[in-house]
Amino acid sequence: MNDQANSVNKRYVEATPATLSSWNRQDTTWMLGLFGTAIGAGTLFLPINAGLGGFWPLLILALLAFPMTFYAHRGLTRFVLSGREGADITEVVEEHFGIKAGALITLLYFFAIFPILLIYSVALTNTVGSFLEHQLHITPPPRAVLSLVLILGLLAVVRCGEQLIVKAMSLMVYPFIVALLFLAVYLVPHWNGGILTTASSVPAPSALLHTMWLAIPVMVFSFNHSPIISAFAVDQKRRYGAHAEERSSQILSRAHLLMVVMVLFFVFSCVLTLSPAQLAEAKAQNLSILSYLANHFSNPTIAFAAPLIAFVAISKSFLGHYIGASEGLKGLIVKSGKRPSAKALDRMTAAFMLVVCWIVATLNPSILGMIETLGGPVIAAILFLMPMYAIRKVPAMARYRGQASNVFVTAVGLVAITALIYSLTA
Repeated sequence: MNDQANSVNKRYVEATPATLSSWNRQDTTWMLGLFGTAIGAGTLFLPINAGLGGFWPLLILALLAFPMTFYAHRGLTRFVLSGREGADITEVVEEHFGIKAGALITLLYFFAIFPILLIYSVALTNTVGSFLEHQLHITPPPRAVLSLVLILGLLAVVRCGEQLIVKAMSLMVYPFIVALLFLAVYLVPHWNGGILTTASSVPAPSALLHTMWLAIPVMVFSFNHSPIISAFAVDQKRRYGAHAEERSSQILSRAHLLMVVMVLFFVFSCVLTLSPAQLAEAKAQNLSILSYLANHFSNPTIAFAAPLIAFVAISKSFLGHYIGASEGLKGLIVKSGKRPSAKALDRMTAAFMLVVCWIVATLNPSILGMIETLGGPVIAAILFLMPMYAIRKVPAMARYRGQASNVFVTAVGLVAITALIYSLTA
């Protein structure tokens, strides 16, 4: 019996590297799903916030974008992979740190992701309302009605299941990439170089560091796809077993390379087109850069395409983040001692998400303010610091100790969190 089991295990181990060497459709689906989760409201507001900081901070942040996001998401993926087979992030936390710490981190995980759903609810309502008013010349329905219809529509898609959500998001990425690239190229003749006026002189080191310090939380949020990392890691472990970390890193590196190249080209194209005063106006109007561009240009193609691109981007990111937020909320409910059925748990989660997202979307708080004070910094704690702490303390992650990237990821996480403290006390 043992010989037979060893033979089976040997065949599995020998077969896995062959499977690992060939990129398959499922890997592409996950790569695009990760891209789709990250590219949403944060990306559409990044040109506004990054552009307002001036040329040199934007250039430095652009150079840091890939290592800052890739190493952090790889660390979180490794953390989930270090747990038992099929365990999601909330269960891995409990496995490594105990029940009390597990409950605390699960709470933090939920509050790292749930505010993003609120941000997307506000952004989606503003985008559709602006489109109806400025492009279709239709008086939008009352904000409470519009936000309710939009959120109900997205939750109807959620009911189709996690795998269908990932597939739908990956399919939506193709036209989105083409549209984003088209818009960035279209803006090239309109570049006026207004931001380059700040490049003629290098700012004082203190001013440069201060600007970057406050901009990093927005950058973290703009490239964040941590809500789907748990589901991603669980699926990779199921497919590739002991080789899941290697394949996960390959998928992550390609996804981040794609998003960094696309997003930075788009960001620089927008920033070089609009003046600092116009970027400030977009921030004051609480609109994404696409909605502002649609109102700014008289070209009917851009006027219609830009809001539609924003709608697709925000919608697919909402779906990806719902997976993580619902995972966290369900973990909190279960850890509270209640044991509802799976169907009842899904209904409770959906009802809670609907009510809170609807209320916040109706109230219309500042999106960039929410990103700066809620989204980026809280995400930093769960995405940057927790996996690095686990590498130091958890035996299952000991093989990752001593890497220079660990120090870099920890530093970025601390910068983002201290920026939150400053924003709340300034």
